[in-house]
Amino acid sequence: MLGAGLLAAGLHAASAPGARWTEEERATIQSLSLEALPPLPEDPSNKVADDPRAAELGRALFFDTRLSVNGEVACASCHLPERQFQDDVPLARGVGTTARRTMPIAGMARSPFLFWDGRKDSLWSQALGPLESAVEHGGSRTQYAHVVAAHYRTSYEAVFGPLPKVNQLPVQAGPVDDPESTRAWAAMPEIDREAVNQVFANIGKAIAAYERTIQPAPTRFDAYASALGSGGAGNLTDDEIAGLRLFVGKGQCVNCHNGPLLTDNHFHNTGVPAAAGLPEDQGRAFGAKLVREDPFNCLGKYSDAGEGDCSELRFMVTDGHELLRAFKTPSLRGAAGRPPYMHAGQIATLAEVVAHYSAAPEAPAGHSELRPINLSEMERRQLIAFLATLNPKPDSAGSKGF
Repeated sequence: MLGAGLLAAGLHAASAPGARWTEEERATIQSLSLEALPPLPEDPSNKVADDPRAAELGRALFFDTRLSVNGEVACASCHLPERQFQDDVPLARGVGTTARRTMPIAGMARSPFLFWDGRKDSLWSQALGPLESAVEHGGSRTQYAHVVAAHYRTSYEAVFGPLPKVNQLPVQAGPVDDPESTRAWAAMPEIDREAVNQVFANIGKAIAAYERTIQPAPTRFDAYASALGSGGAGNLTDDEIAGLRLFVGKGQCVNCHNGPLLTDNHFHNTGVPAAAGLPEDQGRAFGAKLVREDPFNCLGKYSDAGEGDCSELRFMVTDGHELLRAFKTPSLRGAAGRPPYMHAGQIATLAEVVAHYSAAPEAPAGHSELRPINLSEMERRQLIAFLATLNPKPDSAGSKGF
């Protein structure tokens, strides 16, 4: 009887889902784990990127509503720490309503381009965009210089050196949508505009130093991948393991959602429907032009990069039919817990997202990269079950950046 029991146990172990992975599948699963996440890369365009003093200043700025035209909007208004640094609504809301969904921040210091269309090429230049957006923070460069001078002079000067005189500057002036602010900016002497631009860039660099501390939190999937790597059985259910098998196999999800952050950080047209009532969104086709023209990009005068840096920007693709309505692949870490989905929240549920990728409809413009994979109802349910294992563990504070 003892021999029979041992035989039965051996047969059960051999048939367990985790024992049926091929070496290639195991390697793929390991590559998706946080254990495979490399050290945070340097940002040559931001010399204070890893300065703790800059991160402390950036954290204060991130939560400061005085960095808005109405004194009510902060970066944290849309990037809520308790909600994976996003806001759970289809279109982000600042002083107005935007045309896109808020993207989470965790791990984005590893991304060469930011926003859904990649119109910014660093965390610090990304931070500057919403500050001047008429529907996000709605303020201007001189306003923010005044805020720094009045409330952050000591901490600013400890990181960046002496703050220029700002008392003579208009309260609101900058190259923004507001006509009065634009006229006031044009009337300022060039030397003052240049000084304000440098302060503005430094605000972004400080915020970026804080955002670099925001890293993805461990998940049940990471625990499973770790156990699998050490020969253990892991902690996923049969349905979750079946969903993982679909993710790395038939479902083709891993083609774009790969690496420890579960994103290739590239731009793809996947036939996502246009959002009703919004202007036409060309995605990367427009974003590529914006990032190249951005005065705060890696090659610009406010960048700290050296002559041999900025290769992503120098060699990026700027034209081609494949860029039309191509949007950045979002990380799937925590995605099951933050509907709605896509760049404008067009798809309400994860079930609808999986159905979209299974059916692969034609794109409203450009050419979708998808091909139908026709997942069964059970396969869809299993895939969704796996995606839920990518949610942060309830007891984990790793994604909060504190």
